[in-house]
Order: sequence, then C-alpha cells, then structure tokens
Amino acid sequence: MRLVTHVHDGEERPGALVPYGAGDRLLDLATALGPGVTVTDVLADAALGARARDAVAGADPASLPSSDDFRLAPPVRPGAILCLGYNYRGHVPDGEDPTTNDPEFPDVFVKTPNTLSGPDDVVALPAVADDVDYEGEIAVVIGRRAHAVSVEDAMDHVAGYTLFDDVSDRSWQRRQSQWALGKCFDGFGQLGPAVVTADEVPDFHDLTVEVVRDDVVTVSQSTSTMVFRLPFLVSYLSQVMTLEPGDVVSTGTPQKLPDALATHRPLADGDAVTIRVTGLGALTTRFAGTARTTAQNEGANA
Repeated sequence: MRLVTHVHDGEERPGALVPYGAGDRLLDLATALGPGVTVTDVLADAALGARARDAVAGADPASLPSSDDFRLAPPVRPGAILCLGYNYRGHVPDGEDPTTNDPEFPDVFVKTPNTLSGPDDVVALPAVADDVDYEGEIAVVIGRRAHAVSVEDAMDHVAGYTLFDDVSDRSWQRRQSQWALGKCFDGFGQLGPAVVTADEVPDFHDLTVEVVRDDVVTVSQSTSTMVFRLPFLVSYLSQVMTLEPGDVVSTGTPQKLPDALATHRPLADGDAVTIRVTGLGALTTRFAGTARTTAQNEGANA
C-alpha cells in the first residue's frame, strides 16, 4: 500500500493512493477505519492494516477523485526524526577497497519537530540563512516498538519507506561542531508523499536515489553503496532509544555528482528540487522568499 495523510475540511485523515491510468486516485480510509485513526495506527496495528488493504482492494479507481485535488500533509507525525550523516560511499577508483574510509560508527543527528513539513508545503528560506542546501534521502518508518533489537530481527520493526528532504543551511551548520542549528530551521524536514509499506519493496538495498534540480540530475546512487545497512541501523539506534511506531530514520544522502558539486549555488526563491526513487515515488520541495518576507506577506494579507 501507499499510505498518505490528506487534509479534508481542515482535518488530517488517512488515505491510500490507488493507481489509475498515468496518475493516482485517492481513497479516503477514514470511513473504513473509523474516526481518529492515523497512518501510524494503520502501520502499527495488523488488524487496521488488513482493513485498509481490503478497502484498497475493493475500491473502484475510476470512481475515486484525483490525488491532485487534495493537499497532502506529512504521512506520519514522528515522535523522533533521526538522520544519518555520511552513509553513502563516494566514488572509489578501480582496484581500491571501497570500505577503506568507512567510519566505525554511524554519524547520527536529530531534527526537531518544527522541521517537519508535508509534500505540498512550500519551504520558507530564512532571512538569516544564506547557504541553504538540499539532501535527498529515503526515510524508514517504524511500525513496531523497537528496543535493543538484534540485527536479525530489526526489519520486523520497519513498516515502510518514504522520501525525505533534509534541508540544511551550510553556513549555520559550519558555525559549530553540532549541526542542530543548521538542520533545524522551521520546515527543513519535508516528508512524503506516501509511506510505501515494506512488503512492496523486495530489497531496500537495491534502490536508486535520484535528485533533480533545474532539470538536471544532481544525485544518482544506489542504496547498495550504503556504509551502514538498514538492519544494522535500526538495531544500533534501538540500543540507545526505544523507537516507537511512526518514528522516522532518514538513511543519509548520496554525494552530489561532480558537476553539481562544482556548480553549487544556494537555494533561492522559486527553486524546486525533486527526489525520486522508483517504487517510492517523487517528492518535490519548493522554496520561496525568506522567512521574514513570508511573515510580512501573511501580515499584509490578513
């Protein structure tokens, strides 16, 4: 299933994307599942998940509205957003051991709740930030509570996958050894559009992450080149903290391609960046103005 959270009359409701022709239709799951049910509930509760699957299987796509007619919120509202620093190997010359420069342990940091934004939200460029950058990543969504789980059992706690733009301001990130301020501006964690359930992804480590900016592919790399594989990451994190249903582990971004690195420019008003992974869909982040300009415009239009 591809589960989404859509906004209906100001209320966030669970839904599912159903393919139809070249696009998707949206099935509102609130009627089938009952009031107050969230996508996290569907991922965490086997009975709710089964009811959602039955609703999807019984739906007539032709009778459903287009997903484009709805505003999508973040598919889940995680209690914890855990992110990885360096987790994709760079280019290694032929004949050299690709693991030579691997770090011993994952470089883990957190993003705070204020960073969370949905696939239809526009990310405001802060007035005090002058080097805003994008990072296209696959995020793992936890479905079962995980505490001190083994590597062998770790995937039993993974409910599905979605896309994540770890928006970052490099100037604030460079100010200190801890990255928090550069990573935690409002809206700097765009998540979505859908959580694709784990059963629809046969091999997580056989996916290609691509990022497109200005109609140019700036990132293209396989998850097979990750330094720390997903079962290890889930197990490793669970030794320190209990991962709860709906929590997100974003698995790091590949390095930009050489031409993109050589021509880097900070994100500016009107820019858009698209992350795409076959089977997981595409997430487009749109950037506008500055935080200060946005606030002034909202005040003028009130």
